[in-house]
Amino acid sequence: MTFSKPLISLSVLLALAGCQTQSPSDAPFSLTVAHINDTHSNFDPVKSSFMANELRVYNEFGGYPRLQTMAEQYRQAAASDNQSFLFLHGGDAWQGSGYFKLNEGMMNADLLSRMGLDAMALGNHEFDLSNDKLNRFIGEVNFPVLAANVDASQDPDLRDQTNLKPFVVFAYDGYKKTPVTDLDKLPANSNLVAVFGLALDDMPNLAPNTGKVEFHDLVTSAQATVDFLHEKGIRNIIALTHIGNAVDLDVAAKVNGIDLIVGGHSHTLLGDFTNIGHDHSGTYAQMVNNPNGQSKTCVVQAGQYAQAIGQLSVSFDLNGNVISCKGHNTLLSNDTYFHSPLRETTSQFSATEADTVKTFIEGEDNLVIAAEAAAMRQLIDSKYKPAVEQAYGKVISRVPEEIKHERRPGDKGTDKHGSDVAPLIAEGQYYWANLPAVQAVTGMKVDFALIGAGGIRTNFDAGEYREGNVSLEMLPFSNFMSVVPIKGKDVVTLIEGAVTATLPEGSHAGKFPYGGHLRYQFTETVPHKAGRVDYIEVMTGTEDQPIWQAINPDQTYNVAINNYNASGNDGWTPLFTAQQHQSGRVDLAYVDGKLTGFKVQRIEAVNGKYNVHYATQGPDCKAANTRCNTDAQAVIDYIADKKPVLTPLSYEVVTLNRAL
Repeated sequence: MTFSKPLISLSVLLALAGCQTQSPSDAPFSLTVAHINDTHSNFDPVKSSFMANELRVYNEFGGYPRLQTMAEQYRQAAASDNQSFLFLHGGDAWQGSGYFKLNEGMMNADLLSRMGLDAMALGNHEFDLSNDKLNRFIGEVNFPVLAANVDASQDPDLRDQTNLKPFVVFAYDGYKKTPVTDLDKLPANSNLVAVFGLALDDMPNLAPNTGKVEFHDLVTSAQATVDFLHEKGIRNIIALTHIGNAVDLDVAAKVNGIDLIVGGHSHTLLGDFTNIGHDHSGTYAQMVNNPNGQSKTCVVQAGQYAQAIGQLSVSFDLNGNVISCKGHNTLLSNDTYFHSPLRETTSQFSATEADTVKTFIEGEDNLVIAAEAAAMRQLIDSKYKPAVEQAYGKVISRVPEEIKHERRPGDKGTDKHGSDVAPLIAEGQYYWANLPAVQAVTGMKVDFALIGAGGIRTNFDAGEYREGNVSLEMLPFSNFMSVVPIKGKDVVTLIEGAVTATLPEGSHAGKFPYGGHLRYQFTETVPHKAGRVDYIEVMTGTEDQPIWQAINPDQTYNVAINNYNASGNDGWTPLFTAQQHQSGRVDLAYVDGKLTGFKVQRIEAVNGKYNVHYATQGPDCKAANTRCNTDAQAVIDYIADKKPVLTPLSYEVVTLNRAL
């Protein structure tokens, strides 16, 4: 069952739109926008929990069938009211689950095409495979993929793709929506809305396979696009972006004429969710002054992993300026609840207890019970799920209580130490890199490990834990482990710079660093802008008997890192700089079932992308005889060998002291 909670009453919408006797061209215009982002192939629901007053409720949120249910409910409400409607995706549909590992982009193409999307932004994870596979995905979906600051004309795979567009324009007559293909012949007596896309302009530094696609400056491209659309007579303009909430706010403050930004990339669930024991990560529908001092831009984003959907009503005056922008995100829950994170039958809520929770939910604006769309659930279970279930492999551990991952300490109710998952991952990679068989290949004893928070995609859910939970879900990118000799001073520079870059509200925190056999403290000195590293210490003992020593700036340490971060990607630039002219790094992959080392000579920066030069050749991860996901294998081996019962580390890796 789905409980309908209308965002804004029809009477309010009509009042915003003005007198109904006016023609569309003479009246202020109101548009309902539903939006999602960073769904990351979470076709099935995500296990979660929330507080119903003083009661902890273990439930599940979202999944594509629930998104489809709510999107259809919003669409039908708009149709019934003859209200203009738009459904948008802020990018990063790809990656993130076992389904994607097995089906790559095509399961997304299948399910997203059933949702009735009007457009999707081009996300960085859409470049995780190859441009040939991205081209196939874009060609298969029944909605356009948008990026106005991208030039694919020189890329052999994407140059002829007609469904990758800078923008689309729709003409509205009430609910009726018609795509406009000729901007020199705009339809009369219609309200026109343009939606243009923005992708990250540093994409080659973030995504592994951008080919010969060029990415242009965000602000310059955005302003040029808005100016072009204005010249054509189109005043109602939406930017569909995948650049992060902090960058959305910055673009809004630097570009004139964007009415609404529907964003993604930073996974920001905007709005106050403290009523259910979750976080308040920023204002939903925040209004930002444009540089002209006259117009404003409304900014929204809807979280991550298909758990929530946003809906807002935005109204424009006759000149296309926003006169009202109101709405909120809604988390989509199931209706079966448990007292324990293990979700045993014995801990399931009684009917009376469940009714109490449902009554609580009915009273909250940002939480709803949503039924799964039956046809999509049946399709997933019959066509796709059997192969995924088989791929998860054997049980390697038992997790007595959920271990949570949040990228940045303090987010979503975490304390100043942040993720309990990332330190376990880093510890596992440290352990594996020091196994005798691995040391025999690298010739190096590893001192500690580092990992970027964005590479970790899930929590450790309570219950049985299988190999595929690591390789298909938690670390799905098929990165290989690297052992990198690096000076202590470069580690200090890396940590200080990476943490500082994540301090602004709404910033993309994927680069936030965690470690294994290493700990540090960072104190923010200027709120959301600056701070300092107080100390970094390397462990020379064991987890049970740790011995901590201050990092020596002049000492060379052997560090275990996945190859993506080891090359300096995602803002870990000091690692690139340290290897720019000479590197002692060894990369590790399995070739014909045998662990093989690949020696790195240096790293070169070419058009914003870091190219690794090997002494002979690097691992060919596309070859049938090569398996590159040693980052996941390291963690699988560690858990299987050392963690039959998986619990957090006994020591804290990160302490982030935020300014008051």
